Amino acid sequence: MKLLLKKRVEKLGRIGDVVNVANGYARNFLLPKGLGVHVTPGAIKQMESAKRKEEVRRREENTVLTALADELRDFSCTIPARANEDGKLFGSVSAHMIADELKKQGFNVEENMVVLEEPIKQCDVYNVTIAISSEIKTNIKLWVVNENEAVKTENAAEVKEEI
Repeated sequence: MKLLLKKRVEKLGRIGDVVNVANGYARNFLLPKGLGVHVTPGAIKQMESAKRKEEVRRREENTVLTALADELRDFSCTIPARANEDGKLFGSVSAHMIADELKKQGFNVEENMVVLEEPIKQCDVYNVTIAISSEIKTNIKLWVVNENEAVKTENAAEVKEEI
C-alpha cells in the first residue's frame, strides 16, 4: 500500500515521503496513529506545505543547537568522585552525572546526548563527546578528581581568602 508520511517514521521515511508498506502495517499502525495518509493530490499539496514549515523549524532549531555546540566547545568541568590513593574510582562516572553537572553550569544537555565509549573508572582528564543532534557534535574536557583532594583544595582556598 502506498502512503504519504505526515510525520517522520524511524527507518521508514520523513515528512512528505511516499512509501510502499505492507497493508497490515499501514492499517494497524501508520493510519491509526496519524503517521501517514493515502496518496491523493490534495494530500500531496498539504504535505508540501507541511514540509516547508518543517524545514523552517528545522533550520531554526539547527541554529539554536549550533549555538549550544559553540558554547560547549572547549568547555571543561570537574566531577569529584570517591577514589582510592591510586585514583581508581569506587564505581564510575556516568553520562547521567556528566549531564547533571552540565545542567548545573547552565547548559541544556540531556543524558542521551553524552557519548561515553567506555565507563569512566579512573581519576584523569577525559575528552567527552556531546552529540547535540545527529549532525552536531562537540567535545568537552572532563576532569574526574578524587573528592577527598577536591575538598582539601577547597578548604585551602577558603583559608587563603580568610587571610
